[in-house]
Amino acid sequence: MELLPAIALLLLMSGSLFLIGVKRGDKSHIQGLWTGGRMFVSLLPLLLLAFTLAGLIQVVVSPELIRSWLGQGSGWQGILLGVACGSLIPGGPYAAFPVIAGVYQAGAGTGAAVAMISGWTLLGVLQIIMGVAFIGVRFTLIRTLIVLFLPILAGFIVLGWGSLW
Repeated sequence: MELLPAIALLLLMSGSLFLIGVKRGDKSHIQGLWTGGRMFVSLLPLLLLAFTLAGLIQVVVSPELIRSWLGQGSGWQGILLGVACGSLIPGGPYAAFPVIAGVYQAGAGTGAAVAMISGWTLLGVLQIIMGVAFIGVRFTLIRTLIVLFLPILAGFIVLGWGSLW
């Protein structure tokens, strides 16, 4: 994992906002640090469990099993399974990315991994539940029907590009 660019960007953004808060003179920079700290503490159990799950997937689930179900040679079945698995991953990116990375590093093919992350993003069970709760059934149904095949399409595009890599 190449984290340096992400760390540099987050440091630049955080540092800039911190300095803006200091310049305002209203102690908003201190309030921002406390708010961020509280968010970190509240998300810590979720982060620990997501990274634990990601690590366990890599060492407990046999790479052969992952490769046979989701590997480069799994074809359309791997794409569909990737979409289904991705749509069931709970939580935000701090939970989903470690899990998907664990599956990918354990042997999932790029097409299945792209389908998995696209399934999580577009068809995630929590996104659908929250959509119904906050925006309504009609909107969520329309949105879901429109994006339903996009994760599958994304996985197949990667499969098609596989010969180009």
